[in-house]
Amino acid sequence: MFVSCINLTELRRKLINIGFQLSILVFLFIYSCAKIGSPSGGPRDREPPVVVKTIPAAGATGYSGYKVEITFDEYVALDNINDNLIISPPSKKKPKTWIRGKTVVTEFEDDFADSTTYLLNFQNAIKDLNEGNILEDYHFAFSTGPVLDSLSVTGNVYNADNLEAPEKLFVLMHRQLEDSAVKKHLPEYIALTDKNGYFRLDNVRPGSYKLYALKDADNNKMYNLDDEPFAFQGKPIEVTADSNWMPVIKDTTKVKKPLPVKGSSRKEPQINPKDTIVLTGKTKLLLFTQEPSARYLKSSERKLKYLLEYVVSLPPDTLDFEFSLEDTDSSSYFIEKSLMRDTIKVWLTDTTLYNNNQLTTYLKYPVTDSAGVIDYKQDTITMRFVPPKQPRQSSAALKKVPALKLTNNITGGFLKPGEMISFRSETPLRKPDTSLIRIYEFAKKDTLVVPYIIEKDPLTACIYTLKTKLLPDKKYFLEADSGAFINYYNENADSAGISFSLKAADSYGKLTFKIKNGTAPMIVQLYDKGEKLLIRETIAVGDSLASFELLEPTTYRAKIIFDSDRNGKWTPGDFSKSRLPEEVTYYPKEIELKAKFELEQDWDAGVRNFKEQKLREVKTK
Repeated sequence: MFVSCINLTELRRKLINIGFQLSILVFLFIYSCAKIGSPSGGPRDREPPVVVKTIPAAGATGYSGYKVEITFDEYVALDNINDNLIISPPSKKKPKTWIRGKTVVTEFEDDFADSTTYLLNFQNAIKDLNEGNILEDYHFAFSTGPVLDSLSVTGNVYNADNLEAPEKLFVLMHRQLEDSAVKKHLPEYIALTDKNGYFRLDNVRPGSYKLYALKDADNNKMYNLDDEPFAFQGKPIEVTADSNWMPVIKDTTKVKKPLPVKGSSRKEPQINPKDTIVLTGKTKLLLFTQEPSARYLKSSERKLKYLLEYVVSLPPDTLDFEFSLEDTDSSSYFIEKSLMRDTIKVWLTDTTLYNNNQLTTYLKYPVTDSAGVIDYKQDTITMRFVPPKQPRQSSAALKKVPALKLTNNITGGFLKPGEMISFRSETPLRKPDTSLIRIYEFAKKDTLVVPYIIEKDPLTACIYTLKTKLLPDKKYFLEADSGAFINYYNENADSAGISFSLKAADSYGKLTFKIKNGTAPMIVQLYDKGEKLLIRETIAVGDSLASFELLEPTTYRAKIIFDSDRNGKWTPGDFSKSRLPEEVTYYPKEIELKAKFELEQDWDAGVRNFKEQKLREVKTK
């Protein structure tokens, strides 16, 4: 009996321990399950808002209301709606757009025109409120008459001088065919170009139209400022059902999986050019800014205390463009005029003048009055200079005369064959002291002194050229002591020593274009790869050769300007004279030139080649 009691007690104790352990296991299981199964909120919403109802219905006819309502399946937000919403035809009074619940409301202050198709293009202005998913390129059309117009006009706008594609230009289409319409009236149809210069005018009525493009400086949808970039066609376009019914072509841009960027944890989308469509329309418009036709003072400024600069709108030709200073003779300054004489630079040399922050100056220049008559104007112009704030300097630094910054054209220790050494300063130089400048030739047994002369540039005292006879396969040393170059403000260049030689002619390449189907004359221009720098240009007439020698081995682009007015430069259009801008064409691809190579390329000038367009930027979420 005693033994049985002990066993029973032991059994109870074991059962209690087992129960306690089970309780702990159950608690841990529940806790872990609670962590694993906690709500995550579901997958992220990546879908744009969906239109569930519109007033009027999309494509409706006979609408007589005064506002448009578009209701979505979720709450939405508007992004820069005043700029993004394009309504065709535009109204004199800009409609008001706001959000009411899940509905976008656009209310018109002007009455709708009779029997007219209206198109509201929201572009990318509508997005959902929570995730910002954009409803891309949303259009909405309705008609106030019995018919919904359904034709389309497509095209591309290019800069006339370089064939680049400008974006966000207005394309205007007028039913009135008089040239004055684009200056006085709103268009019947309006659209914006995309980043590749492409445009599409939808819901167009059959008929004859004039087509224009405009960078609208004053946002009035009219070409009323001569300095607004503008494009026009010489003839009206005919919009018919046979040639102008066009389905919408979707951009098929695709994005590959992001690849890691070297040296960074960031990933960039990889774009395959074959997956990208740059849309091309039927019509091409060439954008230009018209040259000024009136004579006036274009600008006057004083960027430096000792430099006054004045520019007139047109070269004065045989007319006067003169400068003078109040109570000051010409010995206290000197004047430099540009090659076309439309710019005057006045360098003040008297300290009492350039230390005066306000000067009264007098100009005489030709102007065009309101009747179009050219006359002279005597003008009084106050030129002010606001000194920049100077950092604190020690007394020793204040006493030190600033060094003159001087640059030269010796690149990497070499000059091109036939090239002379030139020195350039930002400020005008006094005549250099040739006793402090020497050139040596290192001969086999001796060092020879090389004679030279130094000459000022005919247009500016900021450039001097050192002329001498230099031979290939020789080594030279240029030595200039401190004080050899001094500007008019008593700043002198530090001493310098430069070793150089002529680069061998076979270190360069030669490029020749064999032009066929040419006209007379053509300006053939050679640019660097990025077209930032004009390397060389030459004139070609008809079927001929255009050659460029002593070219650095690198990549080039080439362009032809068809110089119809024979003035030696590209001429923009003039809408008042119905004159289109001079045409240009590009060699269809970049040209890689190697050293010691003579490259000859065939070029058909009868084909107007446009440059390949840049790929669109692709953004991923």
